[in-house]
Amino acid sequence: MATNSSTNSTTGRTAQRDRRANTTGAHVATAGVVVFLIATFLSWVSTEGADSTSGSGYETDTTIPLVAFLGVGLVVGLQYAATRARGRQHRGLSLTAMAVGIAAVLLSLSYVLDVPGAFERGADLDTEIGAWIGLVGGIIWSVGAGLLAKEPEGDDDWNDTLGTEAHRTH
Repeated sequence: MATNSSTNSTTGRTAQRDRRANTTGAHVATAGVVVFLIATFLSWVSTEGADSTSGSGYETDTTIPLVAFLGVGLVVGLQYAATRARGRQHRGLSLTAMAVGIAAVLLSLSYVLDVPGAFERGADLDTEIGAWIGLVGGIIWSVGAGLLAKEPEGDDDWNDTLGTEAHRTH
């Protein structure tokens, strides 16, 4: 007789149906997005001289808040999937969140290494603390999404090599 947590497969093995992802990665990714969002409103660049000025990530480049707001949407989706999806995650959403987190890392890193657009602006721009905090937030975001993406989705045959081999031969 089958129980709610397992079923007999054609290979004679018992497949677990209650595999659920550990949502720690989703929470870590959420923290990273929050850090990146806060960094968006901090100073990312500045100029030196008599009339020195600084600009937040929001004021400096529209790509920075776009990535931050996209991250907010992605972590809302991750958190929703954690409560509604059978395996407490959706692999495509987790991988998308990780990809956008990596983009946030690279965007921040570009400001840390050499501020993009300095030539067009005709200014010698210096990197400020917001870019560094954005870099940390992006790294946390990417790692968290990666932790979630490596979790099983609740698939019946996840890590079932005998069942997988049986499907290949037919």
